[in-house]
Amino acid sequence: MSKTPQQNPGTDASGVSVIHTQAHSSGLQQVPQLVPVSPGGGGKAVPPSKQGKKSSFVDRNSDEYRQRRERNNMAVKKSRLKSKQKAQDTLQRVNQLKEENERLEAKIKLLTKELSVLKDLFLEHAHNFADNVQPVGTENTTTNPENSGQ
Repeated sequence: MSKTPQQNPGTDASGVSVIHTQAHSSGLQQVPQLVPVSPGGGGKAVPPSKQGKKSSFVDRNSDEYRQRRERNNMAVKKSRLKSKQKAQDTLQRVNQLKEENERLEAKIKLLTKELSVLKDLFLEHAHNFADNVQPVGTENTTTNPENSGQ
């Protein structure tokens, strides 16, 4: 029958457990699976620069803690005000663009109407001009009294 894949656990330099599997002779290649070594299981990976900060206990009554909280609160307020201002600026810009769009659409209507009137005038003039011009071969030949006496 078919063989079950064998697992060979090992640990790489970063402290992550790597499980290599050997597949049976089906021709499929297995990809190594990364498994965290810590007993806590899943969760976000913590960069090395921030790993030490979690272990230190901070007294919530200390001056340092209060100063950090105050700075953080000020930063949050500043960020929220900035975000609110950006939203208001965007809304104002949207309203300006809507007004400009309405003005431009009105101008388009006016210019389209003007173009239509000018087209009609041109076509009427061209039609009248064509009616007044006689074909080249049918011109009335009038004798010029000055030339007839010679």
